[in-house]
Amino acid sequence: MLIRSTGMFIAAFMIPSWIRGIKSYRCRKFSVQLTQARKLPSRYLGQPSSFTHPHLLKPDEGITIWYDATKPTHPQLHCDYLKPLLESRSQYKNKIRAVRHLVQNLRLFKSEAEIELMKNAGRITSQAFIETMFASRSPVNEALLYAKFDYECRARGADILAYPPVVAGGNRSNILHYVKNNQLIQDGEMVLLDGGCESFGYVSDVTRTWPINGRFTGPQAEVYQAVLDIQKSCLSLCSVGISLENIYTLMLTMLAQNLTELGICQKKLNNDEVFKAARKYCPHHVGHYLGMDVHDTPDISRSLSLQPGMVITIEPGIYIPEDDTEAPRKFQGVGVRIEDDVVITEEGPLILSADCPKEIQDIEGICSSRK
Repeated sequence: MLIRSTGMFIAAFMIPSWIRGIKSYRCRKFSVQLTQARKLPSRYLGQPSSFTHPHLLKPDEGITIWYDATKPTHPQLHCDYLKPLLESRSQYKNKIRAVRHLVQNLRLFKSEAEIELMKNAGRITSQAFIETMFASRSPVNEALLYAKFDYECRARGADILAYPPVVAGGNRSNILHYVKNNQLIQDGEMVLLDGGCESFGYVSDVTRTWPINGRFTGPQAEVYQAVLDIQKSCLSLCSVGISLENIYTLMLTMLAQNLTELGICQKKLNNDEVFKAARKYCPHHVGHYLGMDVHDTPDISRSLSLQPGMVITIEPGIYIPEDDTEAPRKFQGVGVRIEDDVVITEEGPLILSADCPKEIQDIEGICSSRK
């Protein structure tokens, strides 16, 4: 017999007469309905209907619609349904504002509880760096240091690493986003480790550079000390009313001066040429906002004046590739970055990663104590 179903016929074999006329579970199980395009109710298109929310029916109400129209998460849904709604509402006194901007402004300022969580993340990361420095040997594979750092963070309570760390030995430290972390670091080379952890939803972001054998060479120490001096000066500027752009300008100024003193830049260069050279040897900004993400609140301008409760990073660097023939031979292949996390307070900068050693004598002391 044939059993009629919605939109199709299903052929069936002999069915006993005693179940005819009864809706069979098996028939219902295999019943198929054709998919038809559904007409969207007018209430979703901004047109009045009996189901429309009463506030949307009053053009003079002046409501605010929170929606990220410039960066829609679902472009097709936005074009088909939400864009017509927004266009119809914008004709009146209604305001359409992006939730993204609202949320980022809320995330920009940390509460006391949030700062405590970030202090903990900073302490965990600092201890992980110390243990990783202590475990350094020459030669050593970058993967071993990666694993050591990851282990030490998790062993102290971190949930995960905040991001794939950079563990770059030798000339690879001049690759800003090097994450292969699988090459051998030879005796006499330095390693640049940019890493952080996430603890209870808040992250750290710290960078240290140290010699894998525990002793800086003369040229390595010169470049390292130049970066450290710049970083200390930048940290001293982390106060209320100053912006990251202001600190970046100071970094470039000091970079130009130090590069000239090191002989990497020629003294006869004018100011514009020196600043161009500074950007060449440090092709990134001085820092960024930090919080629930590493590059937190990315839409917030770096020109915004710093206020209490903001958390930023300060990370100057000097990168001299080994094929840079304009730099003195002794500096070629040397790359250094030093990064700390800072809370802006009324009393001055609070460095969350202060426990992580960065003075030359402290680093060499840690490395020598392993013997």
